[in-house]
Order: sequence, then structure tokens, then C-alpha cells
Amino acid sequence: MLLADDDRAIRESLVRALELEGYEVVVAGDGVHALATARHERFDVLILDVMMPSVDGLGVCRVLRADGDSTPILMLTARVETSDRVAGLDAGADDYLPKPFELDELLARLRALLRRAAPDATAGPAQRLRLDQLVVDPGARRVWWRDIEITLSKTEFDLLELLVRNAGIALDRATIYRRIWGYEFGPDSKNLPVYIGYLRRKLEDAGAAELIRTVRGVGYSVRAR
Repeated sequence: MLLADDDRAIRESLVRALELEGYEVVVAGDGVHALATARHERFDVLILDVMMPSVDGLGVCRVLRADGDSTPILMLTARVETSDRVAGLDAGADDYLPKPFELDELLARLRALLRRAAPDATAGPAQRLRLDQLVVDPGARRVWWRDIEITLSKTEFDLLELLVRNAGIALDRATIYRRIWGYEFGPDSKNLPVYIGYLRRKLEDAGAAELIRTVRGVGYSVRAR
């Protein structure tokens, strides 16, 4: 994996912890180095700090996504506002983790990203899922509303696929966290609402308004309009 953070103490502590877990880690101290390294080597996952000199983590993420690089990206950020986190999604990140964080949570999110990115050798051809005029192609990881293709990050796609596979069922938050992130972050976590909000906006921009419903006190569901 590639770890990019301009704080030397954080880099060194994370490298030690990740290597103890069996990961091979390449480090970068700024966005320029991170971008050059990511363009010349293939990695299973990227960990990018948002606040880096020269080119920040969001800039690195945008450039890589514009290059067609779909490597899973976990953003580390000291910013806690929802708008700042949404900026990471806009840039193409798959997940974000606010600082300070617990190592166990970082490891859980990495495992979830790697698990979702790994091909399933036992799976046969995936059938397209349809709900109203929404089409989800799990094999190609593409989504359309009518004839409009909707571009989603890995996390957004996985979340929408989970909801569509369980259309009409109210999935509770704990179940969604376990299925998508592989880890239950607790009742105060803003991860799921942020991703739901961003996914809703993309669907609404394509004309699929009110497809995702909030089930008060439970979680979320999708239903044909």
C-alpha cells in the first residue's frame, strides 16, 4: 500500500503498525511524491492525508481518478465538518477517517476496502439488478437511471447495490456498517449519513429523486417510486 502523510511521526507509527499486520508499505511525505509514486507503481490501497504541502490529498485523489486509476483510497483528515468530508467524496475517495483515530478502526476500514476490491473467483456472471428505471450492473460496477450513467465511487456503488438487492427492506444502520465497512462505528458515526446524502444527490441529479428512503429509528431502504 501507499501511505502519504507529511507528519513524520504519524507516518512512522503507522508504518510500524501496518507492517506488524503484514502489509508492505511505501511512504510519501507530500502530495507530489505520492502522485508520482502512485502513477509508477500499482498498489492495493492508498492512504492519503488531506492536508499535505504542494498537492493535498484531495488533489492527488482527483488526478488519479482522472487518470482512470480505481485503486481504493482512504482519506485521513483532521477536518470534521460534513462539507469537508463530502469534498473527499467529490474527489473520488472511497472512505475517510477523521483524526485522531483508533488503529483498530483504520485496520477495519482497510480490510473492508481490500475485501470489496478483491475479485470473487467463485462467482459466476453477475445478473443486472433493476428497480424502477434504475439498472445496477454488479459485474461491470456501473449504474444507469434510464439512459443516464451515474458515476459512483466503490463505497457508493457497494452501498447502492446492497440497498437495491434488499429493495423494500429497511436495513438497519448496524447491518449496513458491517456489510459495507466491515465494522460498526457506533451511533455517533457520520459516515453512513454522509454517504447516503451524497448518493442521493447523484441519483437526484440523474432524475432518480426519492429512491432512497430514511426509515426513522431504523436505517434506510430503497423502493420504486
